[in-house]
Amino acid sequence: MDKRLSVRRSMDSVTAMPRRGRARVQIQTRVGVMTRAKATLHRMLCTSAATLTLFAVSVPVNAESSVWQASKGDETVFLGGTIHLLRAQDYPLPEAYAAAYDASDRLFFEIDQSQMADMGVQARMMQRLTYQDERTLQSVLDDETYAALAAYAENAGLPMAMMQKFKPGMLLTTLSLIEFQSRGFTPQGVDAYYSTRAMGDGKTRGALETIDEQIDMLAGMGEGYESEFVAYSLRDLETIGEAMDEMLVAWRSGDLEALESQFIKPMLEEAPELYESMLVERNNNWMPQIEAMFDEPGTEFVLVGAAHLVGEHGVLAMLSDRGYEVSRVGAAD
Repeated sequence: MDKRLSVRRSMDSVTAMPRRGRARVQIQTRVGVMTRAKATLHRMLCTSAATLTLFAVSVPVNAESSVWQASKGDETVFLGGTIHLLRAQDYPLPEAYAAAYDASDRLFFEIDQSQMADMGVQARMMQRLTYQDERTLQSVLDDETYAALAAYAENAGLPMAMMQKFKPGMLLTTLSLIEFQSRGFTPQGVDAYYSTRAMGDGKTRGALETIDEQIDMLAGMGEGYESEFVAYSLRDLETIGEAMDEMLVAWRSGDLEALESQFIKPMLEEAPELYESMLVERNNNWMPQIEAMFDEPGTEFVLVGAAHLVGEHGVLAMLSDRGYEVSRVGAAD
């Protein structure tokens, strides 16, 4: 039987997006204060970072959103772009998420979020995200970048001595923790919301990668190009408030062009290594798992960070290129 949602419009192309802008946030982080940064660092890995038992039914949805469906014959997989941190005023979520969730048999996230409270996981993170040898931020950064970082830390009231052993990925996490909290963001983003809801409803949950794989990704951020990475991150942090506002508007409406403009194009121009490791490599690793879902009974809802869905190397474009019919979940005709 046909398991497709009625959709508002087909996505003719997910790659042609001409707008240009800055990359706003390279990785969605959890919020907290500096004194809690180490204890709460594990939460940001729920990032990052972005999906119906349907039997010939039409699910009405009143507005566009960052939820799509990929279809092959009668089989459908739904993909939802997520924001890993949200504010209280960002709820309720767009209706398309609830529609896809209600009709799903299984949900897949970037990682198994239930493991994040494991003390062993937290210990591994702290060991792998800090320098265990003689290196410090001052020794790996050039003088200009280190001075800019020190000035930023001083202005924010953060002691550089506390952060000297942080690897660049952990540094960005710590600085972002404070910036996000000051703007009212909490870890209750789309991923956490639906993971908790699925647990309560007894729905099967899966993960596209292991926690250790995501820790390795974070630990490797900026490796070999530390100064460029930190300088790039500091520039983004300067405009993070405006950036988050723009990103939330684009996410809620499923504006692929704006999402690519904010995430993809600037990262390609200013930090291509980051783009490759954070998005391209991981998207490529997920594709065999997503394609295998079309051969499984039932319907899956894949929820990953919104940046993973857009652009030439995004999941939507790759599915379209491989012959799947990709459509936005929208209002019923």
